[in-house]
Order: sequence, then C-alpha cells, then structure tokens
Amino acid sequence: MENQKSHWENVFITKNPNEVSWTQKYPKISMDYLESLNLSKTANIIDVGGGDSNLVDALLGKGYENIWVLDISEFALERAKKRLGDKADNVHWIVSDISEFQPKENFDFWHDRAVFHFLTEQEDIDKYVAIVNSAMADNGNFLLGTFSENGPLKCSGLEIKQYSENSMKQTFSERFEAIKCFTENHTTPFDTIQSFQFCGFKRK
Repeated sequence: MENQKSHWENVFITKNPNEVSWTQKYPKISMDYLESLNLSKTANIIDVGGGDSNLVDALLGKGYENIWVLDISEFALERAKKRLGDKADNVHWIVSDISEFQPKENFDFWHDRAVFHFLTEQEDIDKYVAIVNSAMADNGNFLLGTFSENGPLKCSGLEIKQYSENSMKQTFSERFEAIKCFTENHTTPFDTIQSFQFCGFKRK
C-alpha cells in the first residue's frame, strides 16, 4: 500500500486539477445516473477514489445529506475540503486504499469512476468485489466506470485493466444485476479523448 499511497500523494501534490486527465467540471454522467434512481436525499452515498473531484460538490448542491468520499491520497481530500469550506463538515472523509477499506455503513449508492481499473492483479480484483458485496445495502445501486477496450492502457504512469461490457458484468455477476451499460468519450482538460465503459448495477 505504501508505494501506491506515495505515488498518489505525489500526483496530487505536484499536479493541479487541470493537469490530470480525469478532471470533470461537472460529473454529468454520474449525476444523471444517480438522479435517475430517485433515491432519498438521506441515502448513504460513497464516492470511491473521489479525491478532489467535483462530484461531492454536485451531491451537496442537490441536497444529498449522507456522503462519504474515499481516497488513498490525504492531500487530495484536504484539497477538496478546502474548496468546500464549511460544507466539508457535512461529508464523511476516508483516507484508505480501497483494497483495505473496511466499511462500517451499508451504502445505497456506490460510485467508482476510474479506480477499479487500476487493480490489475486478480487477488486485488477479488478483494474489491468482496468489499462491494459486503458494503451494499439491500437493493443498493453501484455505478462503475473504467477505461474501455478502446481506452488508454496506462494512467498517471500506472498500467490499468481495460473492461468491456461483458467482462464488467461477469466480474460482478454473483451479487449484482447489470441495469444499464454504456460507453462515454471523456474529453480531458488537455483536449484528448478517453473511452470509458460504464455499468450501473443493482444488488440482487
């Protein structure tokens, strides 16, 4: 974990949001999917690998009350807190490697855009699947986004694992039913295109 943590702390310390490929001014895909579920404003929502992304701002802006943001980088979370100001007190912040996360809550919505594809060893993939399985509430929803088979092979100097719709469905088939799968071409802050595969799942 320490090597991973050092890597990501260095990324966030040395780069501003407009210098990393995953930045979105407004996370439209994620918010549109979440709002289509018509969850209660008191639903438990976690953004895995949320870092200093703007999803938490959008969630607070829409009135969601129980939000968790998890990231391996403490610096990234501190930057998000600083941006939010007093609103940061309304969010639960978790510094953790996802493969070591021990959830204390049952989540109604689990969001992961561009964390899961960094897990390239089967042992770590299995661990992630087990954590999601244990963390989700009955009928909980899960939105996962990774690089597609037409996407990059690396991100931030690290190799990733690409997913197709079929491979993503198979990975989570034991406990989750795929509700909606789609691809998205994400335009980075430096005007390149990254192809993402998304699947929205529901706990069986």
